[in-house]
Parts: sequence; C-alpha cells; structure tokens
Amino acid sequence: MSNTVLQRHLFGPGPCNPYPEATAALGLPLLGHLDPEFIARMDRVADGLRTLWGTENLRTLPLSATGSAGMEAAFVNTINPGDVAVIAVNGLFGERMCEVASRVGAEVVRVDHAYGTPVDAQRVAEAHPNPAVIAAVHAETSTGVVSDIAALGAGKGEALLITDAVTSIGGMPVLADQWGIDVGYAGTQKCLGVAPGLAPFTISDRAFERRVLKPQSWYLDLGLLGGYATGSTGGGRTYHHTAPVAMVASLEAGIERILSEGLDAVTARHQEAGSLLQNGLQDMGLGLFAQEGYRLPQLTTVEVPEGVDSAKVRGYLLDRFNIEIGGGVGQYADTVWRIGLMGPNANPGSVALLLSALREAISKS
Repeated sequence: MSNTVLQRHLFGPGPCNPYPEATAALGLPLLGHLDPEFIARMDRVADGLRTLWGTENLRTLPLSATGSAGMEAAFVNTINPGDVAVIAVNGLFGERMCEVASRVGAEVVRVDHAYGTPVDAQRVAEAHPNPAVIAAVHAETSTGVVSDIAALGAGKGEALLITDAVTSIGGMPVLADQWGIDVGYAGTQKCLGVAPGLAPFTISDRAFERRVLKPQSWYLDLGLLGGYATGSTGGGRTYHHTAPVAMVASLEAGIERILSEGLDAVTARHQEAGSLLQNGLQDMGLGLFAQEGYRLPQLTTVEVPEGVDSAKVRGYLLDRFNIEIGGGVGQYADTVWRIGLMGPNANPGSVALLLSALREAISKS
C-alpha cells in the first residue's frame, strides 16, 4: 500500500478541492449522533442550508448520503405508482431523473432538449395537463448549462416542482421559495467546497403534506427523517440512523466559510473565475459547448479540438500538473472536456494555471 499523499488540483465536474475549514473540521473530536451538542450542530447546519436554499422550509437537512440519494429521496417521497412525472431532459442528470422516477412507478413524460441547451419552460408546462410532479436540473453538470427554474415554478400549476441544485448551490443564487421549488436536493462536493457524502435537501410544507406515507425506501423516508432532523410531533428527536457526524461538522464549517464571505461575494467570485476561463479558452481558439447566454460559470464545457486525443490530454494534465479535468458524457465522451472551478478553486490563480497547463497538454498530444 502506498503512503504517498497526492495533492490534486480537482478542476473536473466534482468533487472540487474543499475549503480548508471544511477539511480541518473532519478532524474534530467525534460526537454521538444524539449528543445535545451534535443536535445543536445539526440545527445550525439546517439553518445555514435554509440560507443557501433561499427557503424557510422547516424540513431542510443534510441527508446522510450523496446527491444521488437526494434524487432518490425526492422521487420516492412524492410519487405513487401511476403518477405522471414531467421531466425536462437536457443532460445526463435529467436522464437519471427519468430512470429514478420510472423505478418508483411513475408514468414518465420526457421533454427532451438538445444537450448544451437550457430547459424550455413553456414546452415543459405544455407536456401534460395535470402531472403530479415536474422535475428539472438547475445547473446541468454534464453539459455546463443553467436553466430558468423560476419559469418552471411559475407554470407548474398544482404539480410539485423537483429541482436538482447539485452544481448550483453555494456558487450561484438558488431561491427555492421565490422560484416555487417544492423539493430540492444537492451535494456537498461542488460549490459548497466539502467532501462528498451528504445531500443538502429541502421540502416544502405543501410537498410534505402530499408525500407518500410509506415510500419504498425506509432509509430515505422523509417522515422518519424529519423526526430525527427536526423533532417528532412530541418535540423530541427520534432515532433513525447513525448520522455521519464528522461530515456534518465539515459541512457546518463549509457553510460558515461561505456565509462569512457572503453569498453575493461568493457568486461574484465564481462568475469572475468562469468568465476568465471561458474567455481564455476562446482566446486559445477553443469552442465552448454550452449555448451562449446559458453557460455555467462554475462548470465549463469546452470542445476538444479536431485531431486532439481527449484522454491523452487529460492524462498529461494529471501526470504533469496534478490537474484533473473531466471528459464529456455519452456521445460527447471524447469530444468535450468539463472543467470545474468550484468552491475554493473559483479564483484567478486557478484559471491561469489551467490555461497554461492545457495549452501545453494540447501541444504535446
């Protein structure tokens, strides 16, 4: 077994390098998951997540699993067999929504869009007259595109709106209450600048009242989880599972780091880094994949130049500079690179390093 400790520049689609405060918190003394001090920490984390989600939802908590489990929780708690789920698909994670919804028995109505383009809210609203849920990805990690969730919320009618905010939360505005998001899920490993392992989650009272009372997943049953995270109807906390207490401590530190900088400042920092990177790539003669006007600052998709071996370039970056960038997905696996500047990596120094290293790697391919 190697004792070598590698320090990578994680400039792919996630995870990113964590905030130092989040890493340091992993080494704090462990507390029991029902210790009053830990319960107080969980409450502080929930309060911080409400700020990041832009919500007053009581049931806002970090699920003890990654963002994909947040997706599972969203669908298993809102869909009964036979319910109609209208799902906007403009990338891999919209595809996954369809897969998860179908497994819980939904009648899935797909609204497909070309990869690299944003969701068309009007097409989604017109896809079915009375769906139980409408679902979409806010910041599509596979394509680098941001979509207008507020427009979806305005046209949702009686449906519940489920939103994937894995790549947006902590890096750009997410306004769940204002936009009409009923159920939202995210992950810790991107703009929140924390290691992967938790799924920041929020559900409105409206959605909770309409929840599946006995979902097929015991572990992700929000009725049971709510008793642990926010207290039972009798007022006390109920045991549900052993929470990953170190990860919750790390998330608390990451949230405190973001809020101390200020959400507006964090958004501006991500925007500046993304703009610098995208302008620099275009100055190198490279094309950007995502539609102009809808490009994520924190996750840039760039077209691999003709005749360049995508995997060879990525390997050179890793071996020579300890830089990780991601390949594309599906049919774009070899023709698109995904470059993330998230959390502490969203800064001009990261951009300068990336552009210089990528220029050399392309020349050597």
